[in-house]
Amino acid sequence: MTRLSYGLTVIIAAMLVMLASKTFSAQDKYSLQVPNGLAFSEFKGYESWEVVSISHDGPLLAATLANPVMIAAYQAGAPGNGKPFPDGAKMAKVHWNPIQMETFPSATVPGTQHDVDFMVKDSKRFADSGGWGWGVFEYDSASGTFRPGTLADKPPQANDTKCGLACHTIVKTRDYVFTDYAHR
Repeated sequence: MTRLSYGLTVIIAAMLVMLASKTFSAQDKYSLQVPNGLAFSEFKGYESWEVVSISHDGPLLAATLANPVMIAAYQAGAPGNGKPFPDGAKMAKVHWNPIQMETFPSATVPGTQHDVDFMVKDSKRFADSGGWGWGVFEYDSASGTFRPGTLADKPPQANDTKCGLACHTIVKTRDYVFTDYAHR
């Protein structure tokens, strides 16, 4: 082996080791879950779900997304038609810290992600919380990782699948769902 090919082989091997270690050290967000079993993995693919609505949620910007089951229920008139959302309906609410757009300063756009909140309708599994299970996962932009929300967070989150029930009880007549499907 020539000196040049040996050196190139060493460089390529070192790059592969670095790439592999970075891949293995990255957090698998889908391995996380809140107590009582609501897992991040139940929402795999949420990043490509349809947008239901956007909002300015306190100091944060938010996009509420829904899976196809939830979208179909919205399109059929829920929750205004008096019918509950079906089991299997899921929502994700992604929160970001707002920033001013550099190229268009009058626009406020998402900056670093703050957290993601999940809701899933399963009337048997979550019978004691209106048929819904909730989960909050805080995002740490410095490490690029998520963790289940806790009472130390703002807003405080009881760290279990009922964390959303206290807030959502005020919309019990809307099957515990605040967000309407925004007009297009």
